Amino acid sequence: MSAKTSMRLAFACATMVLSTTTPALAGTYDISVDKIRIDTGEFRRNGVGYNKSQTPTILRFKEGEDVTINVTNNLRQQTSIHWHGLILPFDQDGVPDISFDGINPGETFTYKFPIKQAGTYWFHSHSGFQEPDGAYGAIVIEPKQGESVRVDRDYVVQLTDTHPHHGRRIMRNLKLSADYYNRAQRTLQDMIEDTKSMGLKAALQDRKMWGRMRMMPTDVEDVQGFTPLINGESTAQNWTGLFKPGEKLRLRFVNSSAMAFFDIRIPGLKMTVVQADGNDVTPVTVDELRIAVAETYDVIVQPKENRPYSIVAESMGRTAMVRGTLAPREGLVGAVPAMRPQPRLTMADMAGMMGGMGMEGHVMRNDANPENLTFVIPEMDHTQHNMADTTAEPTMPTMNHSQHNMADMTAEHPTAEMDHSQHNMPSSTAAQRGSMAGKNHGDMQMAAPAQNGFYAAGSGLIPSASNGGKFLSYDDLSARKPLYRDRPATRVIELRLTGNMERYIWSINGQKLSEAEPLRLRYGERVRFKFVNETMMSHPMHLHGMWSILDTGKGRRDPIKHTINVAPGTTVYTETEVDVTGQWAFHCHLSYHADAGMFRKVIIEGGSS
Repeated sequence: MSAKTSMRLAFACATMVLSTTTPALAGTYDISVDKIRIDTGEFRRNGVGYNKSQTPTILRFKEGEDVTINVTNNLRQQTSIHWHGLILPFDQDGVPDISFDGINPGETFTYKFPIKQAGTYWFHSHSGFQEPDGAYGAIVIEPKQGESVRVDRDYVVQLTDTHPHHGRRIMRNLKLSADYYNRAQRTLQDMIEDTKSMGLKAALQDRKMWGRMRMMPTDVEDVQGFTPLINGESTAQNWTGLFKPGEKLRLRFVNSSAMAFFDIRIPGLKMTVVQADGNDVTPVTVDELRIAVAETYDVIVQPKENRPYSIVAESMGRTAMVRGTLAPREGLVGAVPAMRPQPRLTMADMAGMMGGMGMEGHVMRNDANPENLTFVIPEMDHTQHNMADTTAEPTMPTMNHSQHNMADMTAEHPTAEMDHSQHNMPSSTAAQRGSMAGKNHGDMQMAAPAQNGFYAAGSGLIPSASNGGKFLSYDDLSARKPLYRDRPATRVIELRLTGNMERYIWSINGQKLSEAEPLRLRYGERVRFKFVNETMMSHPMHLHGMWSILDTGKGRRDPIKHTINVAPGTTVYTETEVDVTGQWAFHCHLSYHADAGMFRKVIIEGGSS
């Protein structure tokens, strides 16, 4: 054999080795959208799923990869897939009537886009109520340089709130009566108990106030009666992730529910949060966390004992719970703890806190410890409440709650907006607030004081962790690697989250999607959004195609998210670098709120298409 031939053979062998060890930078994936039969162990019904299964499909990509995804619609109606949280060209975003025409029955649509990021995300239908009917899956993207935290095992833990009723029926029932799915309505026995605890006169006055507000103290969740699932399995079906004692596990929590917020804990284990909405954060160790609809959190746990551990996810309103298991071997089942008491909204005199407004406020009460009362909001209800109608009388019955518009509040009432940019800071001073003036915080108001430190930033007001330990707050999140330089915003856009609970109408700035002009942004600008939640419900706001930088006062270390939860009666600030072109969706991710009108179309002006 000649030297030249030997060199050619050596080169060919080296090329073969290289081709088998270098990961491909292009991948093709196939997804079918199918009618499926959902079985929760508690009920069975027809639904929509991917690849003919109620077990969520997991797509695994690599950062830098160019993906091709063929989506075949086997339904009798149009469908779509939105790649939630992915940064991609607008015509691949998958929102009918905004970014593309949708996928007709029997057709295959091919998505093609580059993977520009890493982390945990998810995908779902953006057509009708297919998502709450089961059309959701998970996305895991491996970083180019490998994960910053090395683990022995890696699990997706995808949560959902599967309901025995189809989404279309749920929406119809909510329009008929907003309390249709409220299974915790007050009874005569409740009245008797209230009379014993507060006296007949006070109990009657309390009922009268709630009646005038067209609300109930149990209005914490819009929709109850669902069965929560982990990776398509109920508590009885027991999703299980295996481990060997001492191993580190990465749990990728995804909340793909239609409406349910979940409080997550693993009794006996601490959770170290390392990622929020796909972006690495400075690790923070907690005992419990709340995951809003559409959010994702990655946590690291290290079970050291040779026994099963329960992954417990309780709905925010304490009306449903699911338990999965981490186990050293198959067949083991984690304990199912008792559900904690349901939180109730109660009345409290907030005249001093409201600067002499004489308004009645709401607090969230932990029934396990009635002494622990945390102020929720000064707003009175879900309707179009115009504070100009408020009289000097200090009691609730004098207020007109039918036209609630907190935007009419004047400087005379500085605490009308509770600001979530500074949390767990009841002792904050004016100097501290003034130090943030460079970020346009001149109109920022302080949040309601926390009681016993269980004010959970951006997540609503809740009791402390079940074991009395650390509960995750948005304030705990700090970007590990900033994506953008910290620069002043070019302008501020105020988005008031408005609604009428009695008529089940949800809107932005008092207008539903069908009534509103598109929101226009300019390519290259940095926009500051001011969310003012004038309702008694939390709203997880999702801007498609661009990151939302949550202002927690950390500057360039502010956390970077794709979904920002805005708790009742609070004001939240975010900033967005407008670095894409095209048309995008911007909406509350509660399925029935978005469908009712809390949705905007966003048009980017300028830039190269």
